[in-house]
Amino acid sequence: MLTSILFISVCFLAYANGANDNFKGVASLFGSGTATFRQALTWATLTTLAGSLTALFLAQTLLVKFSGKGLAPDELIHTLPFMIAVAGGAGMTVILATRYGFPISTTHALLGAMAGSTLLATSGTISLAPLLSNFVLPLLLSPLVALLSAALLYWALSIWFSRRRIENDLCLCVENPDSPALASNANMTLAIESAPLPSLSLDRQEACAERQASLVLGFNLERLRDGLHFCSAGAVCFARGLNDTPKIAALLLLAPGFDLHWIIILVATAMLLGGVFNARRVAETMSHKITSITHEQGLAANLVTALLVIFASKLGMPVSTTHVSVGSLFGIGLVSGKANSGVITTIALSWLLTLPCAAACSAAISLYLNAYLQ
Repeated sequence: MLTSILFISVCFLAYANGANDNFKGVASLFGSGTATFRQALTWATLTTLAGSLTALFLAQTLLVKFSGKGLAPDELIHTLPFMIAVAGGAGMTVILATRYGFPISTTHALLGAMAGSTLLATSGTISLAPLLSNFVLPLLLSPLVALLSAALLYWALSIWFSRRRIENDLCLCVENPDSPALASNANMTLAIESAPLPSLSLDRQEACAERQASLVLGFNLERLRDGLHFCSAGAVCFARGLNDTPKIAALLLLAPGFDLHWIIILVATAMLLGGVFNARRVAETMSHKITSITHEQGLAANLVTALLVIFASKLGMPVSTTHVSVGSLFGIGLVSGKANSGVITTIALSWLLTLPCAAACSAAISLYLNAYLQ
């Protein structure tokens, strides 16, 4: 009976995680207009699934970190009621935040649920050293590091792009004859029979700058930028799947009759379903309410988020993709002067409430299970 309840609780947590976190990596694609909501959601779903399945091979350390070792007594960790309370408390908190469009951290919710169950079971006794070193410090530092890194990267990119601008009032442009503007005025018969020849035109600085910025050494920079933007968004989603899946899968390690491979597949599937069916509200918050996003800004934010989360996963540090992603977007907004401080304050408040809310839900589930078992 308890094994079945744990199974359902972990599936619910994975579904809630997918609903709240699935769109965070591709928010800049949707916010900048690079992709539609459906395109961004599809890309997020596929790349997150790939990261989830890869977690079995590259994130073994996180399986140990989020089994609760060091945070709670071993005799408590190796009990099904404890794991049920943790999964249920974290899942209830995440799905509640998703309902109101708040992008919160599943990592943070798991931490609060573990703390709540441990405090209840041990009458207020909890080990603070592993709590601070393994969980609290990465969660607190990751958004600050992301904010500074994204701000510096976007500032450097802005300087680089500004130096490429044309300084003269007029410029001489070289255009191919197959451009729309030229083809409309050329004789179609002559255009077909004759070989294409470049044409020269004298134009305003702004017009030439737009043409020049899009093509360098035969490469279309706009397409290259959008391609890199898609790749960076996919990298963030991949990193999220890589980082989050082991945290949730660890809760099922104690259940008898489950193979580790099937646990990973189960969690990945539930995350996929949550992301597909219940991601719209958080998507709107991340894409349009934190700050307005351009193509270059989204690329910078995604690169920082992907690198930080993948690096943390490799080291076994349970950072929050939410904190890193929101921190990156806010850093970009600060540099561009378009950050919505009101929305950021609301999100920060939801982060503060995540831990006590998850702790209270987990403690309530523990009380119910204890009464039920007696």
